[in-house]
Amino acid sequence: MELLKRRICIIGSGEAGLHLAYALKDDFDITVMERKSPDQFKKGRIMSTQVHFGPTRKREKRFKMPNWEDQPLIESIHITIGNEKLFVGMLQEPALSVDQRLYYSYSINDLIENGVSFRFEKVDKEDLDILLEKYDLIIDCTGKNGPLFPFPTEESLTPFQTPQRKCIVGYFEGIKANNPLGVSVTVLPELGEMFEIPALTEQGPVTILFVMVVPKSDLDVFKGIKYAEDFTLKMRNTVQQFFPDIHTRIDEENFALTDDNAFLQTAITPVIRKPYSLVKNKLVVGCGDSVFLNDPITGQGCNLSSYCAEQLYETLMKYKDSKWDIEAGEYYWNRTKQYVTEVTGWTNAMTKPLPNHVVQLLLQVAQDQAKADEIAEWFANPTKAYEAFFLNNIN
Repeated sequence: MELLKRRICIIGSGEAGLHLAYALKDDFDITVMERKSPDQFKKGRIMSTQVHFGPTRKREKRFKMPNWEDQPLIESIHITIGNEKLFVGMLQEPALSVDQRLYYSYSINDLIENGVSFRFEKVDKEDLDILLEKYDLIIDCTGKNGPLFPFPTEESLTPFQTPQRKCIVGYFEGIKANNPLGVSVTVLPELGEMFEIPALTEQGPVTILFVMVVPKSDLDVFKGIKYAEDFTLKMRNTVQQFFPDIHTRIDEENFALTDDNAFLQTAITPVIRKPYSLVKNKLVVGCGDSVFLNDPITGQGCNLSSYCAEQLYETLMKYKDSKWDIEAGEYYWNRTKQYVTEVTGWTNAMTKPLPNHVVQLLLQVAQDQAKADEIAEWFANPTKAYEAFFLNNIN
């Protein structure tokens, strides 16, 4: 007689929640609690930017997540400081960006077709006692607004008490793609950064313009904008004034948001938490932004969520036939701690003026394609970026 599968409740179906639902569904009885239906995701406002670098795409293949490989892939990273284009580094493995509205809605429907139970309702803190009784484990994947459970803050990894950037995002048509197809990173010292990201939406290929603004700087001009038409006009003017390379590729007649919900303004206070806790003598764990929330400046949000989901999967498989207790929680944290520390260290450093040795490295690399490719790989393998910033490892 087959033993009953242990019951796991995943709260939230963002990057971490979806990775875990796919990874765990064959070995456990999975229920996902999500306040938005697939249709609400699809018709709603954009939630973020996203670039799935090579390691994340490998994890998606491992867990048999939906395949988007027939879409244009991101091959490169273009680096500009001020108005000087320094170099284009080629990625070892191509990356991909899919509008999360499309990615989430498609994945949820696919999971439902494959037998995963979804409950489309908001979970409040007063609901947690009932869930604790009903399930063997709860995984908090509530994202940037979480967590629901009291995961303790890791003070050494949480130096900021306020947002370091304002995040201004729009998904646009009418921009000629850069060549080779890639993510463009423009650093304007003391003002902020621009990330230009080719992406796939339900309407087809688009360009994400993601401005990270130092508060109260000359780039801080989007405050109070609430309507798509006003946002488009302000972005056009901002690009013309501060980002001339992108402006030369704009088709003025066709430059527009993909839809009226394709823009976003937000600000994030980074906070890193220990991703496990005992609540009423039961282990609860967190995964993704609910416990590992970094500034978006290095584009690591979905990649860190994917990484930590895989580490949690490995933990739960190791303890599949054992008690899920503090030992299991500590094992999960030990698997993730070094990587989380390196991603967080690099990300926090990027919100400050670039260290002189890093600036010198970027300037030197302009004439060395192999070195340029190594720096492009920082985004796929943040450990290398951490070493360059903090260990002066530039070889």
